[in-house]
Amino acid sequence: MKVKIDKDTLIKGIQIVQNVVSTKATLPILSNMLVETKRNLIRLNTTDLDIGISCELPVETLEEGAITIPAKRFSDIAKELPSGEILIYAKKNQQIDIEGQKCRFKLIGLPKEEFPKFPEFKNKEAIIIKQKDLKEMIRLTSFAVSHEESRYVLNGILMDVKENTVCMVATDGRRLAKIEKQLQASSKTEVSVIIPLKAIQEIYRNLGDEGQVSIVCGTNQVLFDIEGVLVATRIIEGEFPNYKQVIPEAAPQKIKVNTQKLLSAIRRANLLATPDFQAIKCEVFSNKLVVSKSTPNVGESREEVAMEYNGKELIVGFNPQFLIDVLKNVEQEDINLELLGPDKAGVIRMSDYLYLVLPMRI
Repeated sequence: MKVKIDKDTLIKGIQIVQNVVSTKATLPILSNMLVETKRNLIRLNTTDLDIGISCELPVETLEEGAITIPAKRFSDIAKELPSGEILIYAKKNQQIDIEGQKCRFKLIGLPKEEFPKFPEFKNKEAIIIKQKDLKEMIRLTSFAVSHEESRYVLNGILMDVKENTVCMVATDGRRLAKIEKQLQASSKTEVSVIIPLKAIQEIYRNLGDEGQVSIVCGTNQVLFDIEGVLVATRIIEGEFPNYKQVIPEAAPQKIKVNTQKLLSAIRRANLLATPDFQAIKCEVFSNKLVVSKSTPNVGESREEVAMEYNGKELIVGFNPQFLIDVLKNVEQEDINLELLGPDKAGVIRMSDYLYLVLPMRI
């Protein structure tokens, strides 16, 4: 294998694939990056056996071939090489030469045969969605994923596909985020899979505001093709909870409030929170929402936020971080907040999005 490639192009490709590489991998090959050349393209592959990432870059191919290179070392060397063209040359004894201007490195790699094969998804129907839509769906749900290992089935996002609609749901048992979007074309098959959070984060990193994403589902894996960047992930086995039964009917009276003003007030109240005293108090009056926080041996805060509301007065407590997580990601200027009482869930409802958060004692 022998190729010439621009330094900036190589670094861009390495940054796409290197996040899943573990320096503490139990198998030495998993600390390596598979580098393959064919015609005037170079393909970079990495995997941790749960997630595989692959991308293609344009190169000048002098000799086709493949080898695996220690990923962290390769990345560090590429960053420090002088700008311009880089020559990568793999020899038969697994030695890799990396040359820049007046600069040369030699690394020892491992044969390509030891590297796990990238999963194949032949003869499978692709689900097509806009990158912008998928990016928004992940942004508005991923923060609600559970991080408790004992609730493994909640450690990912449920993706349901039916006809021309895709729905994503995440919950940690104390809050729930759900969003729906239209597909570019109707899907002939129904899909229901739970995608691990780590894979979701890698997909999100590579999404832009233009173009499409092609999603292909296999038996126990899913492939996301983001304009040539491939992310293949194992799915989480198990049954996702029946989230529909916890979603209440829309409340007749809604609180209309400015998103940023409410977010700022909650952030300020959260400054006085401690692990033992997390809850903030929300007092609802006819034309104002009072956000307050009282923490023993720490202090108190109180702030009024203007709003529109015609319902009854009430008081309810919430974990402030659960409200901050959603409000900082919502792009609407105003939101409609549904509060029914101290023992009822708070709900934010939009045309294609719903966020539900359970109350806390105050």
